[in-house]
Order: sequence, then C-alpha cells, then structure tokens
Amino acid sequence: MADIQGTCDDRFGKVAQALADSLDAEDVGASAAVYVDGEPVVDIWGGYVDAEASAPWERDTITSVWSTTKTMETLCALILADRGELDLDAPVARYWPEFAAKDVRVRHLLGHTAGLPNWDEPITAADLFDREAVTALLAAQAPAWEPGVEGGYHSVTFGFLVGEVVRRVTGRSLGTFFADEVAGPLGADFHIGLPAEHDHRVAPLIPAPQGDKPEGFLLGVSDANTSAWRRAGIPSVGGFGNARSVGAVQSVLGCGGAVGGVRLLSEAGCERVFEEQFRGEDRILGMPVRWGMGYRLENHTCSWGGWGGSLVLTDFDHRMSVSYVMNQILWEDGYMRGLNIVLAAYDAITA
Repeated sequence: MADIQGTCDDRFGKVAQALADSLDAEDVGASAAVYVDGEPVVDIWGGYVDAEASAPWERDTITSVWSTTKTMETLCALILADRGELDLDAPVARYWPEFAAKDVRVRHLLGHTAGLPNWDEPITAADLFDREAVTALLAAQAPAWEPGVEGGYHSVTFGFLVGEVVRRVTGRSLGTFFADEVAGPLGADFHIGLPAEHDHRVAPLIPAPQGDKPEGFLLGVSDANTSAWRRAGIPSVGGFGNARSVGAVQSVLGCGGAVGGVRLLSEAGCERVFEEQFRGEDRILGMPVRWGMGYRLENHTCSWGGWGGSLVLTDFDHRMSVSYVMNQILWEDGYMRGLNIVLAAYDAITA
C-alpha cells in the first residue's frame, strides 16, 4: 500500500485509505484534506512529484489545480459583495464601462449564464498572457445567448470576466487581491500568480495517457508546466496549491465566513453562494448542472474542480470542506479519485 504522510483523525481513516488506493492505482502524487469547523481533521499526502518517482511529494508540494482556481476567484467576488463594494445585480458595465453587452449583470458572470463562454476570435494559450487584449475582446463581444436564460460553462473566460470586475472595483489584479485579502490573512499556501521563489516546490502536471490535451481544448498540460504560466496568474485556471490550502480557504464558506479568528465575510454573504442562477443542461458541458454564484450546487453544498481531477466541496450543514489535489491528469473518470475522497469523508462525518 502507498505510504501516506501527514495527520488524520482516527474516524477519518477511510479518507487515508482512499488516497492510498488512488496512489496504488493511477495517481502519481496527491494530497487530500478535510476541514470541520475550520479545523484540519485530515491533512495527508503521498506519492511522487514526477512519473519517474525521483522525488517524494512533500508536505509543502504544490501544483496547478486548473479550474479549482474558480472557487478562489468566486470567493473574492463574494467578499466584495459582502462589503458593499460590488453589487451582484448590477450591470457589468457599471464597473467596466467598455463592456458593451449592457444587459449582462455581474451575477451572470458568476453563474455561467452571460453567454460569453469563448472568444469569437481564435485564441492561443500565449494570448492569455495579455490580459488587456483578451479582456478587451470580451468587452466588445456580443453574448451567444440571452444573458441569464441559459447556462454554459465559461471555462477560461470566467476568469477574465470576473477578474476584470474585481480589478475595476479594487484597483488590484485578482491574484493580488486574493493574496492580500484571503490567502494572506488565512496563511493559506495558494497562489494565483506564483513567485519564482516557490518554483522548487511545484510538482509538474503529468499528461493523461491519451496525450497533452483533448482535441479542441485551448490549453494543455504543457502550458501549465511553464514558468510563464506560473507567473501569469491567469484567473480561473492558473492557481497553484495543494489540498491543505484549497480546503483551508474554502472552509471559510462552510463556517459562516470566519475561521481561526479571521473573518472574511458575513454568514449571509456566504449563503449568497446558493442563489441559483441556472438549473438544467449546461450547453457547453452537455450535462445537467445547477449553478449558483460561481459554484455547482447540490443540496446545501457547493463545489467545483479542475480539469484532470482536482476537487473541493464545502458542506454548509456539516461545516465541512473536502479537497483533493494531484499531479496526474486523467481525462476519463478523473474526478472519481476526488469523489472517493469526498465519499470517505462523508462516511466519517455521518457515522
């Protein structure tokens, strides 16, 4: 059985077993965490930072989490809304005057209903490093459907749309605002824009057996494994962390807005996550989704994950957050690894 490091309360032993099983199967290196009432009851890791198993995954190993970054970006928007600095019902153009689609509201951006899931013009991965250019294109673009009516996952555009609103409101980039107002106060090792001093801790992503990326994908594993990507702080998909840091940040929502003596938003501000924006078949994902404010909703939980497998779920009723981060990208059933961690945590919390 894979060697699991870290700490795990006895009643959560099935979580450690689930991580070990995953590492014995398809995973290379990974971490898992469970927070209850803002306290870590599981903080474990194992495996290796590379496919050659040349170095172990350590306590402070971090990696690219792709769209799990969206949960961090959404939290920033919710904090601003809770402070009264951002009106989620306001037209985007109130904060971003160049934004031409006057009927698109901030809530439409967070709920994947804005009708701007892609760029009309062909975009390359390198283009994403030019924030001004790609946001200007989005600002000038007409929505693909009536805003607020249909849901369609804004996989990469979400970050630039919400991130630009955050920048216009605060005068700071999303990554800087997150570092100053969220990660810093919480002491969370999550970065949207990774300083070079942390490069030695990064576990490069390992491509799926089928290759670097599926046909038609804008981005691939090779893009995330570059220093340019790490520095860029691309919102929605460019975050770096591990299960501990992901879970620590997201536990704030399940604990009414405060953990460890640090309050980021009110209890009512947390509950805004559950303002349903869309329920039905997502026209981009081609599957049923219930979108709230930036998160997928189910009962009294909010969740989302990153391409290839990373995942975080927060359960408000149990005041619990469960997170999983790995370096092995899998296209098919990649989320089953994280789901098994979540199910194991529920076995413990409901026993």
